[in-house]
Amino acid sequence: QVQLVESGGGLVQAGGSLRLSCVASGGTFSRYGMGWFRQAPGKERTFAAAISWSGGMIYYADSVKGRFTISRDNAENTVYLQMNSLKPEDTAVYYCAATGLASQTTKVLTTTRTYTTWGQGTQVTVSS
Repeated sequence: QVQLVESGGGLVQAGGSLRLSCVASGGTFSRYGMGWFRQAPGKERTFAAAISWSGGMIYYADSVKGRFTISRDNAENTVYLQMNSLKPEDTAVYYCAATGLASQTTKVLTTTRTYTTWGQGTQVTVSS
């Protein structure tokens, strides 16, 4: 069972950038589809971005498309989320998650319940 640890969150002004990292251990990282989700105070956890095990398929929520970039380095067991042009509404706890399902379709990678392993989360706060 893989374990996940996120880092890279913080406080940034609107228009700024942050890069989140998620390091995996205890499993074969290259076998997992990876996703980034976020949860704002008082709201449900929602999908932000996902990448298939090979990196060949990438998906984004409409709210982050064009501003966020997900990538992975299977040699380093790490998935990244580069966040540019940040807005106050991006403020949330960001979680990375892993799914071991063989199917790596859009529905699988963008659905919260697909993911079986979650990190502890990292806070991102964007000030106006």
